[in-house]
Amino acid sequence: MSEYPSLEYQSPEYQFSKEQLKDQFSEYQSFESQFSQDQPSEYQLKTPVVFVIFKRVETTERVFQAIRQARPAQLFVIADGARPDRTGELEKCIATRAILEQVDWDCEVLKDYSAVNLGCGRRLPTGLDWVFSQVESAIILEDDCVPHPSFFRFCDELLDRYRNDTRITSISGQNVQMGRSRTADSYYFSRYNHCWGWATWKRAWKHFDPSMTLWPEVKQQNLLHHILQDDSAVRYWTRQFDQLYRGELTTVWDYQWTFACWLQSGLGILPNVNLISNIGSGLDSTHFVEGSDSFTHLPTAAIEFPLRHPPFVVRQTEADAFTHQTLFHQSILERLQKRLQKQLQKQLANTLP
Repeated sequence: MSEYPSLEYQSPEYQFSKEQLKDQFSEYQSFESQFSQDQPSEYQLKTPVVFVIFKRVETTERVFQAIRQARPAQLFVIADGARPDRTGELEKCIATRAILEQVDWDCEVLKDYSAVNLGCGRRLPTGLDWVFSQVESAIILEDDCVPHPSFFRFCDELLDRYRNDTRITSISGQNVQMGRSRTADSYYFSRYNHCWGWATWKRAWKHFDPSMTLWPEVKQQNLLHHILQDDSAVRYWTRQFDQLYRGELTTVWDYQWTFACWLQSGLGILPNVNLISNIGSGLDSTHFVEGSDSFTHLPTAAIEFPLRHPPFVVRQTEADAFTHQTLFHQSILERLQKRLQKQLQKQLANTLP
C-alpha cells in the first residue's frame, strides 16, 4: 500500500475532520453486510483476479470471501515470504496461505509464493510480471482491500471496453471524492491511478520501471510541469520521485507505477462511487497506524448497471485538484508527523509476538 498522508486540511474548501469525511457516507450501507458466502454473484466474471497476500489472516479472509462470491475462473495468488527476524511471522504466513485452500468453485488457482521476504516494493511488481507473462488483463486486490460486489463487473466491463485504447492505463475501484459526484456518468478520467482495488492490461504494465530510469531526464526537462500543470503537485511528486530514485523509499511500488503511466500520457478510470474499503490500518500494517489515515475503512456503495459511459475521454480536473489537496499535499509539519507515526509503528511491531 502506498503511504498516503494523514492531513489537517488547510484550504477552506477542504476543512473537515476524519469523522466528517466518513459522515458524508452515512447513507451508505456498511460493507460488512454486503457479502454472503452462500450467495455467489450472478454475473459471470471473465477477467482473472490477482490476490496479493502476506501474513494478515483476518483481512485476507475477508477479501477472499469477496473473491469467492465473484467466482473468477482463474485466480493468481502472490504471496511474500516471512522475515526471519520476526518471531511468529512464518506461522502467520502459513496460516494466511491456507485460506486459499478454501477455493470451492470451478477455478484454476495459480500460486507465486516467495520463500524469502521481498518486501512491499518488490513483491507485488515481480508478481504482476509473472501474471502478465500469462494473461492480457487482470483485476488486482491486496489483502486489505475489501471490494463491493459490483467492483468486479465494473472492472470486467471497462477492461473490455478500453482494451485497445492506450490512452487508458488503469481502472480503480477507489473513490476519494468524499461523496461528491463529479459527473453524471458512472466514472471519470483522472491523472491518478489509485491502487486500492484496481485493474490493468499487459500493454500498460509493460511500461513499469521500478528503478525509474528516466526520472533524471524528466526532472531536468521539467516535464512534471507539463504533466501536472500545478506547482504544488510538482513539488510533492518531485520530492517523492527523488526519494524513490535515490532508493530511500523501498516499501512502495505504486508511485513508480504512477510515474510510468504519466510518461505514457495515461489516464486512470475512477468510479463516481467508492467501491473499495481499505481495512488495513493497525500495528500489523506496513503503512498505516490505526487512525492515522482518513481514507481507510470508508464505506462502499454499489455502482449501477448498465454503466453510463462518458461521451469523451477528458481528464476531470476538478476531481484531480481535490485529490491532490486531500491526499497528496503535505506540509512540513505533516511530513514530520508521518515519520514519527512510522517510527512508532515500527517500534511497536517489533515488540509483537
